[in-house]
This record gives sequence, C-alpha cells and structure tokens, in this order.
Amino acid sequence: MASIHKEVLIQASPQDVWAAIRDVGAVHQHLAPGFVIDTRLDGEARIVTFANGVVVRELIVDIDDEARRLAYAAVGGRTSHHNASMQVFAEEENQSRLVWITDLLPNEVTPVISELVEKGTATMKQTLEAQAARRG
Repeated sequence: MASIHKEVLIQASPQDVWAAIRDVGAVHQHLAPGFVIDTRLDGEARIVTFANGVVVRELIVDIDDEARRLAYAAVGGRTSHHNASMQVFAEEENQSRLVWITDLLPNEVTPVISELVEKGTATMKQTLEAQAARRG
C-alpha cells in the first residue's frame, strides 16, 4: 500500500483553515476553487468534480472538531483502496500546519494521486491565505 504524506504551512488561523475543510459540501467554494469545480452532498458522502473532469464519490468517515481532523474514503474509480485524512494544527500566531495523508492501492496510481495532492495543497494554501488577507 502506498502512502502520500503532505504538510504545508498556511498563513491563516487554524480556526479559519478548519472551517473551510470541515465544510465538506463546499470544497469548490471555500477550500479549492478552480481545482474542484463542484461538490455536492449525497447522504454520508460527497460527490467531488475536479477541474480535469474526474468525478469522485468520497464517504465522509469522521469530522472531529476537537482534533480538527477530517477522514474520508474515495470509493470506485481507479483505486481499490483510498482513504485519507486532513488535520489542522496551530503553529505561530495566525499560522496553521495542514497535514494531508492518503493511503491507496494499487501502488501504480500513486504518481497520479500524488500530483493531485500537490495541486490541491497548493490551491488550498493560496485560497486560504487570500481569504485571511481579505479579513485583515
């Protein structure tokens, strides 16, 4: 099983970063606009449409407000196993560390998923920092 571990520092408060991540039905609006073009809720899952046209069904496993951690599992598609978590940690004042961990099979899809994680992380950082700057 492959694991992708991505960490990024974001110049925004952990409360604001967590609020955007925890809003699981609005990824395309508050977290990764442009990278994700639509998100809609379907029971315990969300349907995510990426800019490249790929549509993924993600089961929401847990939203832990105390730990600021979201866990989800992608079902169907190119992977036989895909579960991930995003967790937000407080760093310096108005700075957060986002940790995104993805475990997946088969190993052969790792480069494709890794590239998506890189692009997604960059989009989230840019979006969240721009929102923080507008708040002043």
